[in-house]
Amino acid sequence: MLGLKLATDPRWANIAEKSLEEILTDHAFCEQKAATSGISLISHHSDKEELVDEVTPLVAEEWGHFRKVLKELKRRGLKLGHQRKDVYVNQLILLKRKGLHREQALLDDLLINAMIEARSCERFRLLSLHCSDEELREFYHEFMVSEAGHYRMFIDLAKKYFRTEEVKQRWEEILEGEAQILAGLELRGDRVH
Repeated sequence: MLGLKLATDPRWANIAEKSLEEILTDHAFCEQKAATSGISLISHHSDKEELVDEVTPLVAEEWGHFRKVLKELKRRGLKLGHQRKDVYVNQLILLKRKGLHREQALLDDLLINAMIEARSCERFRLLSLHCSDEELREFYHEFMVSEAGHYRMFIDLAKKYFRTEEVKQRWEEILEGEAQILAGLELRGDRVH
């Protein structure tokens, strides 16, 4: 369904489970950044009524996810650590085409958001399947389902504002670029991406 060109090494889930405080901290900040990204989309494209209508609940949901991960940290007697630079997302942002008019840049913004949600969905699926802790498996299954919906929403918004063929072509380019990024990153269990 997600069409990712390079699957995450399944060992990642086992590595991540060994760094639970780190992965939960990174996950919390990923949710915070997703809410911020949604706010930014609304701010830059407030004239797009359907985008505002679709992304506004996403912002609330992502912030709710931040709070949920924070609660899980506390429940386990763990602390929210410091936010770290997200090398994966920063490299994805470099895939954005330069010099585009604001309207055209929206396509890249929507598809990069879709990519982040797709990769998060894939990673949360691995955690939901391979964690030894049953509660964590359930916890991450819920997040996997949510991220899949967010991925779909961003793709659908892209198709609302751009020609389907243009969306497909640009999505394929981003998929290829993301696979190259992922192939160049170290397999780390302390990061969602």
